[in-house]
Order: sequence, then C-alpha cells, then structure tokens
Amino acid sequence: LTLVITGSKPYISPSPHSRIPHVFQTTSPSNPIQSIHCLPSSSQAPTNAAAMPQQPPKATRLTDLFSLKGKVVVITGASGPKGMGIEAARGCAEMGADVAITYSSRKEGAEKNVEELTRDYGVKVKAYKANVSDYKDVERFVNEVVKDFGKIDAFIANAGATANAGVIDGTSEDWDKVIQIDLNGTAYCAKAVGAHFKKQGHGSFVITASMSGHVANFPQEQTSYNVAKAGCIHMARSLANEWRGFARVNSISPGYIDTGLSDFIDTKTQELWRSMIPMGRNGLATELKGAYVYLVSDASTYTTGADIVIDGGYTCR
Repeated sequence: LTLVITGSKPYISPSPHSRIPHVFQTTSPSNPIQSIHCLPSSSQAPTNAAAMPQQPPKATRLTDLFSLKGKVVVITGASGPKGMGIEAARGCAEMGADVAITYSSRKEGAEKNVEELTRDYGVKVKAYKANVSDYKDVERFVNEVVKDFGKIDAFIANAGATANAGVIDGTSEDWDKVIQIDLNGTAYCAKAVGAHFKKQGHGSFVITASMSGHVANFPQEQTSYNVAKAGCIHMARSLANEWRGFARVNSISPGYIDTGLSDFIDTKTQELWRSMIPMGRNGLATELKGAYVYLVSDASTYTTGADIVIDGGYTCR
C-alpha cells in the first residue's frame, strides 16, 4: 500500500490505477494528522486487460466488423410478423449469426419465423417458449440454448408489455404486470445469461428500452411503462459497470414504431403523436435492426453503457 498522509483537507493525487481508498480518521487535537489514505500500490493495480474486457478487434474492414458469422444471438419476444424482435433476428441472421428466439403464447408465429429465417439466411434457428416474468423459466431456456447451440455470444432482451391505463384508473395488478415483465423480466434475463457470459469471458447484452424512459408520453397514460423503461436504461448503464470485466451492456430506445400493436389507438391520437415527431412519421421496425446488429457485433467493442435513441427526433424537441 502507498500511504498518503494529509492535513485538514485530505487530497488524493490523480492516479490511473487508483481505486476508492481506505480512509482512517483521527479526532485527536494534539495530532496534526487528520487522515490517512491507503491507496493500492502499482503492483495491485488492475491490468489493462482486466480494465478493458473487450479488446480491440483484429478485423479492420467494416464488412468483417459487422459480420456475425460464428456467433449465437438470443432475441426474446420475436414471435410477431413485423415487430422489433423479429427484425432484430432478421438483421442478425442476415449477418450470419445463428439465432434463438422466444415466444410467450404465439407458438405458431414463432415457428413461422424460424422457418423464414432458416430458409432465407441459411443459419441455425430455434424457438423456445419462455416466460420472462419467471426467473426459473428464464434460467431454464437460457441453459437449453447453451446446450443446443454450445454458447451465447449476445442476448437481446426485447420481450415486453404495454400499459393500458394510468396509476389511478388502472389496478395494482395492471401496474405489477408491466413492471414484472418489462423491468424484472429484463433483470431476470440479465441474471441468467450474465452468469454464462462471466463463465465464458465475453458477451453482449442489449436491452430494448424506449424513448418513454426519457420522456413522459402524451396524451396516453402509461406511467408504469415509462417507469419500467427508465429503469431499463439505467439497468444497462449499471450492468455495464458491474460486468465490465467480461461483457458489454447497452440499450436501444425506440420511438413510435409501426409494429401493429398500436393499431387500436384512435386516428386522432395517432395524428397527435406524429405532429410531435420532427420527421413527421412513425418508424419502421426494419429501421432498428442496424442498431441491434451494431451492438452485438465487433463493430461496437468500445461501446458499453450507451443508450441509442431512435425516435425520429421526438425527444430532441
């Protein structure tokens, strides 16, 4: 240990290897020493490899950096025909990744997506039934994927639920459902696959958050959803620090995306939404897949703790 003894105003000289110091205080008026800071010596400093879990890629060409050949990517909530989950899966398969997708109740839709991805891209694809709100079930399906594919290189936590009522009008069960699926479910996925990432020494975890984690949408009442997605954004930042020794963690915050799930909203409300978007239209799920591919590929080896907002400019107003 290197001891730094200071007077009434302790000061720590900047050090590239310094960590949080141990501080010992004394209150004796006859003793001029007010505090002793014990800093790690250079021999205890973390190596650059430990500080930087993801080393610079060997490839230099963009075609190689974005290639996902040889990688296994898991995407939850990918049973729909044109949702963000299936588009993320299409993007990963297009770039050569083997893909595992999950469904909650739409088995037929998931099987159709498996057939399409296998036929169109010639990669290995399999669907798994998974309830992300149940940690034991998440742990089970993650272990099944590892058994079937041999590893997991990246995990896109995309499964989620929307809110249909505000805090007062909605029931406590309504609140619990959204928080349990959108926030806790994401944490359960992180816990299950994070253990695997740590064991293998690398991985990329990507969370589908929302611009609703940055702003309170108007006029719909969806506080539970906004809270859950804000939590997801900060979860990504926190996990990026927590997992710095073995994995990268990032989030994507989409704006209003045309997935068919909001078709039931009245036309007047949808027109109000579009009036608040500088680009004047909703986005397409296909406009998100490039961001997902970037975050699970070697093109993003120095990207962690980031949130990519893709909202047509909604949150910049």
